[in-house]
Amino acid sequence: MPEYLAPGVYVEEVSFRAKSLEGVPTSTTGFAGYTRYGPVYYPGAPKASDPRLITSFTEFERVYGGLEDVAPGGDERTNYLAHAARAFFQNGGRRLYISRVYVQSNDGIDVGGEFTYDGCASRDVTVLAGVVTTWRARWPGRAGEVHVRTEIARSKNLAFVDGDGDVQVKRAKAGAVIEIVLAGDPIPVGNAPLVDTALRVVSVDLEGKQTFTDRDGNVVDIPAGAAAQLIEGRVIVAVDDERLDVANELGFSPLQKRYIGKILQKDDPEDENSTVWLEWDPEQGGIAVPGFVAARLAIALQANATPRLDGGTEGDTLVASDLAGEPADPDNVEVKATGLEALAEIDDIAIVALPDAIALGTADDVAAGADALIAHATNCRYRIAVVDAPEGSSLNEVRDFRGRFDSKYAALYHPWIEILDPNERPSQGAPQRRLLLPPSGFVTGIYARSDIERGVHKAPANEVVLGLTRFEANINKPRQDVLNPEGINALRFFEGRGSRVWGARTMSSDPEWKYVNVRRLFIYLEHSIDKGSQWAVFEPNNERLWANVRRMVEDFLYIMWRDGALLGAKPEEAYFVRCDRTTMAQNDLDNGRLICLVGVAPVKPAEFVIFRVGQWTADAKQ
Repeated sequence: MPEYLAPGVYVEEVSFRAKSLEGVPTSTTGFAGYTRYGPVYYPGAPKASDPRLITSFTEFERVYGGLEDVAPGGDERTNYLAHAARAFFQNGGRRLYISRVYVQSNDGIDVGGEFTYDGCASRDVTVLAGVVTTWRARWPGRAGEVHVRTEIARSKNLAFVDGDGDVQVKRAKAGAVIEIVLAGDPIPVGNAPLVDTALRVVSVDLEGKQTFTDRDGNVVDIPAGAAAQLIEGRVIVAVDDERLDVANELGFSPLQKRYIGKILQKDDPEDENSTVWLEWDPEQGGIAVPGFVAARLAIALQANATPRLDGGTEGDTLVASDLAGEPADPDNVEVKATGLEALAEIDDIAIVALPDAIALGTADDVAAGADALIAHATNCRYRIAVVDAPEGSSLNEVRDFRGRFDSKYAALYHPWIEILDPNERPSQGAPQRRLLLPPSGFVTGIYARSDIERGVHKAPANEVVLGLTRFEANINKPRQDVLNPEGINALRFFEGRGSRVWGARTMSSDPEWKYVNVRRLFIYLEHSIDKGSQWAVFEPNNERLWANVRRMVEDFLYIMWRDGALLGAKPEEAYFVRCDRTTMAQNDLDNGRLICLVGVAPVKPAEFVIFRVGQWTADAKQ
């Protein structure tokens, strides 16, 4: 009990009710694979290289690039992950984590051990002979080959005469670049080219007095009657025809608050999604007049004649182990997890898929990718894997593929889905190109939509598939009579009812875990109890704690039963919770174990709806 040492009044908060369990999210999805751009871990990568949470396809395009083809190893192919993300949001998905996989052709390390930014688009800008600064794309990929244009913004005349009779410049801090316009000369406006003879770099002494350095390194005064304009930079990054990223009010000296090398730095503190950064060392050798270097940088960036970055690549060809990824190095915090291992570190994810697994090559390679995905879901426990059958699989081929696996944490869908290619704008009267896509992007979106609208206990089947033209193969009832018993979920077209998911089985041979919704309901229940009962660890292991735990779980299950997730006409038929001396022996108590036994009766889908119809007459006996 608390200590009471000095006389007085003590007011204490106590709880007279059991703790509450909050259900975990079930619709958050994770994809791993190739993209045209975006955060990815590689040696020397920016710090913000973890998988990103995406909430719309517009956001996906901004962070990870568009739907255009990728070229791993130089070979163009369909950007399956981007199309899967688009299908996910089209079909009702709301939260998607992307773990980008990037395979460097040379590990990004040169012979001397220095990082070479392999695959990151760049453009060198000459400041002086032998002195360069470099615009670099923040991440590898051809989508990083953007236009970077630096414009100059000029202020109005800021010159004034101080009490000592010297000309000073308002708002000009240490390191600022100013432009001097002599009386009678035309005043440059907007982005007019900078001329070094007219520029000065400001220094400020301890008393706040400004001095001005010209291009020859001389400290000079501003002539009486001259105008002084503050020079700032505006960097405009043209990512595509519809998007411009703009950074305004940039300075050119490290002494300034909005120094261009700070605002657009490799580890960007303001906008982790910004496209480019500036690699620039203002103290490098070869600069004859160090005090004028800020003005030299401004002149060079404005005059850059080749604004497009080049050299971006999507990396080398991947294999199944690249998608599986590597865990983070426990001895080096700079070495982060990759591929599916990076998704394993995100607790919210409940659904995972590998849209790029089908691009691995042969059927054995595709199976290796599926095996990595299933192993990931199994090891993480609280998520289910959506597996794609290989493209163009016949009935026997998809059955052979299914026969390679046995898992209650995975579901297989067949066939592939055809869409109109959104990248193509055909001429009038010409047919638009078609694309075949793996079903995982569509199906994971349907999982999320079903969870949001009905709940995780509802089987994600008999749901309309959106955003397609047709299925790759026509699955009719005789064909599904073969596929369904083997745990292959068919996508079918029904005249007058559209295209639908027509199966809800896992890839398990255990009849207890036959249905996807039963497996996911238990994942939801187990994960919610896991997260919601952490408060009980190290509490006194006695009857009071057992009763609190029991009431907490019972209250949670009651809500599930009331919402239709559990079978039974009354709560006693739907679940039971035991946490008392019948579930724990003295040995358990002596070893610090609290054991709570929970049993639930899940609702299973009405997979076969049977009406028996016969003749009946008034005098017939029932």
